[in-house]
Amino acid sequence: MSTMGKQSFSIISEEPTLLPVKPGGITQHIGAYGVRLDDGRQITFLDTPGHEAFTAMRARGAQITDIAIIVVAADDGVMPQTVEAINHASAAGVPIVFAINKIDKPTANAEKIKEELAKMNYLVEDWGGKFQSQEISAKSGVGIDLLLDKVLLEAEMLELKANPDKPALRKQ
Repeated sequence: MSTMGKQSFSIISEEPTLLPVKPGGITQHIGAYGVRLDDGRQITFLDTPGHEAFTAMRARGAQITDIAIIVVAADDGVMPQTVEAINHASAAGVPIVFAINKIDKPTANAEKIKEELAKMNYLVEDWGGKFQSQEISAKSGVGIDLLLDKVLLEAEMLELKANPDKPALRKQ
């Protein structure tokens, strides 16, 4: 999975366990982080830089992932680098799950985010579309478990499987 968003999954609460936790700051490289769920399943996230200076890295991240989680701040709206990340994922043919973050902030407006996505022809499921979305608070952990369930459902529907005894293959 590829994520794009401000420290998106580095501050998830203790359950599920995120290994390793990275410090705050601007991501300047593609990082990989694993989440092990209570049932033993594991999801590996590729964290790509959100800053506009790292366009090529986001494009590369989209090319080497199976599912993209696009993190949108509910208090900011869909930013230009978010549009770019969505375009990279779409161009790479990667399914997208939208994580609408910072829903715990007083200025959060998840419906506005869904409206902005709809204007870009990315209609989320609860608006009758095909893209999964989940409102979350990475700070408090609210909605993270539901987001992970949606990512796993997407992976199951795509029949994505990994063999831990073999090296990873480059996506063609």
